[in-house]
Amino acid sequence: MFTGLIEHLGTVSAIHRDDGGCTLTISQSAPILVDCHVGDSIAVNGACLTVIEFDTERDGGYFKIWLANETLSRTDLGDRKVGDQVNLERAMGAHVRFGGHFVQAHVDTTATILRRALDGDSLRLWFQLPEPTPERPSLLPYIIPKGYVAIDGASLTITSVDDAERTFGVMLIQHTQQKITLGRKVNGERVNIEVDMVGKYVEKSVLAALEGGGGEAMRKCVERIVEETLVKKGILSE
Repeated sequence: MFTGLIEHLGTVSAIHRDDGGCTLTISQSAPILVDCHVGDSIAVNGACLTVIEFDTERDGGYFKIWLANETLSRTDLGDRKVGDQVNLERAMGAHVRFGGHFVQAHVDTTATILRRALDGDSLRLWFQLPEPTPERPSLLPYIIPKGYVAIDGASLTITSVDDAERTFGVMLIQHTQQKITLGRKVNGERVNIEVDMVGKYVEKSVLAALEGGGGEAMRKCVERIVEETLVKKGILSE
């Protein structure tokens, strides 16, 4: 489990690919390796990955991670080049304050940066999600204004949503721009998206209730709420 509060920016120093996936070496990462062990989880651009090798001193502190083909297909990590910076966060400790939101670091999909605009010292960004497929349904039901989303692992507040265009926006304050990679990305680049997992659980529970033995009671409850709302709006008479 992670919080979406990025701890450090590491630098991709080596990439080794084969048919089975890819090994990334992330250097200049000593601050997050002080309590590291082989087998630990580190979120890299929002993807939970396992440390397979590390050294706290060499190359400013480096660690290696293995990316399976599933990870490469779901994330933007296959786009990374040597020299690129990446967002890093260690798994959340039980003793720390929980300042972001519940982030699993299980990336759902990637989105594309559509445009950027300065707003005083802040930066507004808009993203477009890919067209849904049977294998990867739309994520828009889980993206709501003033809700939260993890973008490249950073917990951010959603400022706008356009379901018809499959787009949504966020704003980065000046401090956040300096602490994560997103503010340096340009139009057309991909970012990793993880939506609210709580929303997924709620949806599944409601659907299960509607389809299961409790469906009739749930349906009557919904009908009553809709009827009361229509009465209040004057659309339906009592």
